[in-house]
Amino acid sequence: MLSEIQLERYADVLLWGLHTARNGRFKKGDIVLVRFHPLALRLAEILHARLMDAGINPVLRLNPTPTMEQDFFQLANAKQLVFQIPGEEELFRHLNGAIFLHAPESITHLSRVDPKKIGRHAVSRKPLRDIMDDRDARGLFGWTLCMLPTAAQAEHAQMTLRDYTDQIVKACRLHRRDAVAQWRSLFKKAQEVKGWLNSMAPVRLQIESAHMDLTVTPGAQRRWVGISGHNIPSFEVFFSPDWRGTEGVYYANLPSYRSGNLVKDVRIVFRKGTAVQIDAAQGAAFIRQQAIMDRGASRIGEFSLTDKRFSKIDRFMANTLFDENFGGAQGNCHIALGSSYADTYAGDLAELDNATKRKLGFNDSALHWDLVNTEKKRVVAHLPGGRKTTIYENGLFQY
Repeated sequence: MLSEIQLERYADVLLWGLHTARNGRFKKGDIVLVRFHPLALRLAEILHARLMDAGINPVLRLNPTPTMEQDFFQLANAKQLVFQIPGEEELFRHLNGAIFLHAPESITHLSRVDPKKIGRHAVSRKPLRDIMDDRDARGLFGWTLCMLPTAAQAEHAQMTLRDYTDQIVKACRLHRRDAVAQWRSLFKKAQEVKGWLNSMAPVRLQIESAHMDLTVTPGAQRRWVGISGHNIPSFEVFFSPDWRGTEGVYYANLPSYRSGNLVKDVRIVFRKGTAVQIDAAQGAAFIRQQAIMDRGASRIGEFSLTDKRFSKIDRFMANTLFDENFGGAQGNCHIALGSSYADTYAGDLAELDNATKRKLGFNDSALHWDLVNTEKKRVVAHLPGGRKTTIYENGLFQY
């Protein structure tokens, strides 16, 4: 449903995101992985030509079809489930960038797969993600991703494909002649917000809505990041908290699809940093199984806020990339169960080894699942000395 002009603009924005997301500079001879679904072929072709023209070496990988994914999990024995392709680790150690083009033909084909199998496979892939995270921290690697409209996603979002496409066009600024200029302007505004947030040193944040009363502890050496080029679109500003200080009740009123499973109205009770109770109107068994994937899966790795002035997304999209950036009438907050983001460390990322992460309460897991609340809410920062200030209310940062 995207026109050729819109695809060209999408490619422009993705390359802006790729360059912006990397601390180091790209140079001729660098290697960039382009991973894409079949329905994203035309955008992959455009990006391939742009990368070649820039002297970069693109490595193209086609994502498996829904049938292939389903067959993998149904037929894989224990060894096949965790099998690693020879040479893949070496490739990841040499990558300088990655672009992921999501265009799923189905989002429910794994709904009958044993969640334990999905978890074991995810855990087996984590070392590759750790390689990318390490190279990212050293300025050797940058990544970005996007999502294209598909009939399957539109159906599950209860929209026509045209309306679904319009949401993507609007959110990614593809209706503007110079879409990259729009993103540069948004990047500048986000810098102001992050600067204001990072000027504080809150002891804790209190998040309250009709169904939620949650305490999140930023912890030492943290900073707010976001709108950095990593995701297109991205309007969230977030940090990775000290997981040990999470207390209270979190509620996700926006539905979420993961590995073909739909969960609705998720309520999580945290005690001493760990989820001790997880309930859901739909998909409770699946999310509980995901939360025991590994030791860190029942802890939080991210807390995020989205200002409704930034985001044009006002519909449930049945896709986390868009749903975690929901604007609408009240903006959104979300937490992620699972892994934290190293780039929210306020010090020298090259010095953030595993021991330091553990000491500072950065969570580690093969899981990262964003769960979104779009209710009217208030976020209050409790500052040293007992002072309090509201940083977010009615969908707006209060700066």
